[in-house]
Amino acid sequence: CSKQLPPCNLSKEDLLQNPYFSKLLLNLSQHVDESGLSLTLAKEQAQAWKEVRLHKTTWLRSEILHRVIQELLVDYYVKMQDTNVTSEDKKFHETLEQRLLVTELMRLLGPSQEREIPPLLGMEKADLLELMPLSEDFVWMRARLQQEVEEQLKKKCFTLLCYYDPNSDADSETVKAAKVWKLAEVLVGEQQQCQDAKSQQKEQMLLLEKKSATYSQVLLRCLTLLQRLLQEHRLKTQSELDRINAQYLEVKCSAMILKLRMEELKILSDTYTVEKVEVHRLIRDRLEGAIHLQEQDMEKSRQVLNSYEVLGEEFDRLVKEYTVLKQATENKRWALLEFNKAYR
Repeated sequence: CSKQLPPCNLSKEDLLQNPYFSKLLLNLSQHVDESGLSLTLAKEQAQAWKEVRLHKTTWLRSEILHRVIQELLVDYYVKMQDTNVTSEDKKFHETLEQRLLVTELMRLLGPSQEREIPPLLGMEKADLLELMPLSEDFVWMRARLQQEVEEQLKKKCFTLLCYYDPNSDADSETVKAAKVWKLAEVLVGEQQQCQDAKSQQKEQMLLLEKKSATYSQVLLRCLTLLQRLLQEHRLKTQSELDRINAQYLEVKCSAMILKLRMEELKILSDTYTVEKVEVHRLIRDRLEGAIHLQEQDMEKSRQVLNSYEVLGEEFDRLVKEYTVLKQATENKRWALLEFNKAYR
């Protein structure tokens, strides 16, 4: 269906889902061509295009001849300004220009029958026929014109050949003529190659668009599958992954602590020698013994204080009297010392 009916642009899935539609298209393809036209219209269109090409070819021939004649006149006037021309050339070009102008004016006037608008400047074809050159001059001019046109067309063909193949510029006219004879076929072949290349490029572009659409659909399906995999599997393994990460961090922390302890012991071992350690051990033993004795004395004092606390307020009064007596004794002792110093 895609080959016989390119405008449909159907896929295999569409045909599989609609089998009767595909049968309809196959039956329809027997009555239409690849562009969608019916066979009758396609045949009429081909005939019309053939007639158009014929008319176009005829018009191109007339247009080329008209332009060549105009170029001959332009080249003549340019040459006349630069160099002197012969009387024969002057007569030929003047006769040609006169004939060309009269013919163009007659074409502008148009057919004289059934004319609804007045003629241009009130002129008729009979008036223009009076301006025609003499028949003898016209016959002589036409005979020479053929040679001039052939020479001008030959120059143009050689110019086109040299443009197409610059290496042909050094060839002789015979070789150039042979190459020009085949140039049309070569250009037609290259044109056909270009058209084939354009058709292939168009097909490749259509194929690329189809593949791009398919690629996009496949990519979307892949993304959907990846999203589902993430949702279904990653969430299940996340807790186990977190537990493993926690164990790893715990082990790493323990290793760091051990490493710090090792560095600390290394610093201590580098700082203190064996003799210093022994001395520090003795000092520590003595200090611990003194601390132990102080703790025993403190315990005894605490027991004595506890026994005194049993007495209550009477004990507080005795403490105050004892304090007063002690201060009085110290004062008298100080006075006695001062008295002894003064006596001496």
